[in-house]
Amino acid sequence: MIASDTICAPATAPGGAIAVIRISGPDALSAASSVCSSITATTTANTTHFARIKDGDEIIDEAMVSVFRAPHSYTGEDSVEISCHGSRYIINKVLELLVGHGCRMARPGEFTQRAYLNGKMDLSQAEAVADLIASTNRASHQMAMSQLRGHFSSELASLRDQLLHLTTLLELELDFSDHEELEFADRTELIRIAQKIDNHITNLARSFEMGQALKLGIPVTIVGKTNVGKSTLLNQLLHEDRAIVSDIHGTTRDTIEDTIDIRGVQFRIIDTAGLRQTTDEIEQIGIERTHQAIEKARIVLWLFDQEPTTEESHSMQSLCKGKSLIIIRNKTDLFPTTGQTIADISISAKHGTNIQALEDIILQSIDLSTLNDSDFIVTNTRHYEALNNAHAHLARVLDALATQLPADLIAEDLRLVLSTLGEITGGTITSQETLNNIFSNFCVGK
Repeated sequence: MIASDTICAPATAPGGAIAVIRISGPDALSAASSVCSSITATTTANTTHFARIKDGDEIIDEAMVSVFRAPHSYTGEDSVEISCHGSRYIINKVLELLVGHGCRMARPGEFTQRAYLNGKMDLSQAEAVADLIASTNRASHQMAMSQLRGHFSSELASLRDQLLHLTTLLELELDFSDHEELEFADRTELIRIAQKIDNHITNLARSFEMGQALKLGIPVTIVGKTNVGKSTLLNQLLHEDRAIVSDIHGTTRDTIEDTIDIRGVQFRIIDTAGLRQTTDEIEQIGIERTHQAIEKARIVLWLFDQEPTTEESHSMQSLCKGKSLIIIRNKTDLFPTTGQTIADISISAKHGTNIQALEDIILQSIDLSTLNDSDFIVTNTRHYEALNNAHAHLARVLDALATQLPADLIAEDLRLVLSTLGEITGGTITSQETLNNIFSNFCVGK
């Protein structure tokens, strides 16, 4: 599906010493040859040339020009990339010259959209390009690279093959329905296969919560009584004075949030108002927000300086049910441990004692095994919704199999499952509106 027009745009962010201007389309070499010396419509593919960029007799810049021919390019079309100096004037002048010679400015994500339309990648891989550009840490980078390399597509292809096998058995049964003695689809075996597929789809959908957390930053909330050192701990973890530290109780009246990177994984650390009984209306609002922050957290750091009572411990365990609760005893410089403690770790936030060990515990409290093996983590909302829809269709298939409904009804629901999963990779007909929504979030030049 080759586009008839030729597009151009900067492929690098402004402000750098070097800029890359990308041209793609049937007239890419012709447009480049009108601007760049040493480039012609017959220039050999996969070569790079020194060229002067000229506007008539005026030399605008000296650049390196790379030439690619269809289908061996990023977009699958004839393409040229001009590496020039990063001056805003030079970039604008080159684009002006290219537009004057028949190019048009590319829309956001249009190069990658053409790559998808020309079969260079499927839709989920195309979306991974945007995630890769936006990745800010090792975890989000690994997930984007996994998707870009087609791991998710392979997962879906395997599911599709199994679903096609199910559909084939049912349709064979329909084709030979007048031969009652022939049985192509044993219902017990069909239920087993459908359940196996459904379990796989469900596990992929469940990974979305972790995928979003890793992509946006895993929420970690610091809680405890007033003046136990929560803000000091926040500052230690961030390696900067982000929160006000004071001996006055109730200094923190609202949540304070920032991000840290621990061994390549991003965490959103939230400092909260101290938990205590108070008549101060503003402080009460802060304490309510502390409870809200606990609800949103995946990990809770419970900080204390004096050993809590059994009642306080039970209360905190109840409040953090379903969370990873890390119990921290602070101020070991002032209150050395003299006996047993319920703490997972003892620290001195003021002096930075055991902070690195605490970071290790925070990292260990999440399951990162899926980043190191063949399992795939879903990070895209569109994919998550499609998986949930596929699960709903499969639930109807399982009900129909269990209640011995006719094969034609079951086959129709199976086709819906196939169609829904196909929407993720673009294997089925995808609406132009969907494509526009996906690629409009890309940066121009990609």
